Amino acid sequence: MNKTRPGPARCVMVLGTTSGAGKSWLATALCRYYSNQGLKVAPFKAQNMSNNARVVAAPGEQFGEIGSAQYFQALAARAVPDVRMNPLLLKPEADTKSQVVLLGQVSDELSQLPWRGRSQRVWPQIAAALDALRAENDVVVIEGAGSPAEINLHASDVVNMRVARHAEARCLLVTDIDRGGAFAHLFGTWALLPEEERALIAGFVLNKFRGDEALLAPAPQMLQDKTGVPVVATIPMQWNHGLPEEDGVFDMRSTAVGAVHTRIAVVAYPRISNLDEFQPLKNVPGVRLSWARSPADVEGADWIVLPGSKATAADLAWLRAQGLDAAIAAHAARGGRVLGVCGGLQMLGEALIDTVGVDGNGPGLGLLPLVTSFEATKTVRPTRQCFGAVQGVWRHLAGVAVQGYEIHHGQTAQHPAMAASGDVARELMPGLAWQNPGGNVLGLYLHGLFEDAAVLRALFGADAPTLDAVFEGLAAGIARHFEPGTLDALAVQ
Repeated sequence: MNKTRPGPARCVMVLGTTSGAGKSWLATALCRYYSNQGLKVAPFKAQNMSNNARVVAAPGEQFGEIGSAQYFQALAARAVPDVRMNPLLLKPEADTKSQVVLLGQVSDELSQLPWRGRSQRVWPQIAAALDALRAENDVVVIEGAGSPAEINLHASDVVNMRVARHAEARCLLVTDIDRGGAFAHLFGTWALLPEEERALIAGFVLNKFRGDEALLAPAPQMLQDKTGVPVVATIPMQWNHGLPEEDGVFDMRSTAVGAVHTRIAVVAYPRISNLDEFQPLKNVPGVRLSWARSPADVEGADWIVLPGSKATAADLAWLRAQGLDAAIAAHAARGGRVLGVCGGLQMLGEALIDTVGVDGNGPGLGLLPLVTSFEATKTVRPTRQCFGAVQGVWRHLAGVAVQGYEIHHGQTAQHPAMAASGDVARELMPGLAWQNPGGNVLGLYLHGLFEDAAVLRALFGADAPTLDAVFEGLAAGIARHFEPGTLDALAVQ
């Protein structure tokens, strides 16, 4: 397929009847599908609410943050990720409070504005980012958020139908049929849209289907008779497609491939962040990942992982309230592996000190003789480092070079009083990674550790499927399950 005329890129948009319907997955697959047709492709999501973020290029030789889903979509599109692909990122810090990241940079001013008051302020930058991507590409694959039929938010919408209208996008509306009520979800969503927006819906997609497809009749035709919109794809349930869940948890029915040799419990506190970086572990043969929200959930685990957090002090308080602090301490005392990443590293230390009102103060878990001080300025950068002389159960990481990224307000260092008494953490990367004298507790600021093939080989002697193989599998899947010619027709100018 070739671009048929000069001008702005054709936009193909993926909308959903609900969160979790499969928008991110389908948009990623479309990015690779259209790239495989020889087209220059870019992803776009106007506004993403997620604590899963990646570090990418930003204007002025800076680095900024975008949602992880758009980062993976850019890689699927064979494009260089940049902040225009997700111009507005909302990182929840509490049920009614989010940190606002505009074009990669934290905006304290926008973070203080109410939800509805923010949209008019950010729409010009959102539209400009989309227009720039359209000018540079043949196809822009756009992902919506939640549902376009959230009529309480329609007037202040900057991520669904306002974007679709601006881009004159051809929209696919996807629903999760495994939940039940799929045809009602599709019809109700379509019916709640204004007539001019209904006209942008080019096809319905039934996702996560299990069973005999013949049993769907006559519903698809009845739905088309009522709406004029055809069902263009029925996509089977896929437990192991290989992409991280955008904001979900691991499916416990499919967390191990082959005989289990390593059980890893990831503590799932309320403001967990960057959970997507653990997806490669889920793909390693013999590794079983589970979420831990109680002491019982870590029983029998070989590793306990404290992941990143958008609210370290609050999540640490939650962890204590569940009794997980004692369970983690007992695990460490037995020589069990404990890993803390970013906020998890901060929790492993002796204390959290916040004099600028970023996160909060509190005592740490005391498993590493470190102290963390929070700063108003956030560190956001890609990082390449090499592990030093790692000892103990993590010794296979010694000398391994790793590529990752940093996103943190905290700065961590050796606790001076403890150092004076001889309790010193072994620093494995300057200012980035430490382990305890016993060698079984490891903390580091570097995100993306398990996305590095050298790390997986060092720890498990095995590789996970590459991202490129995952993207190719997604593209091949939608090519099989969409009605012939549908995907190509959507992208024709």
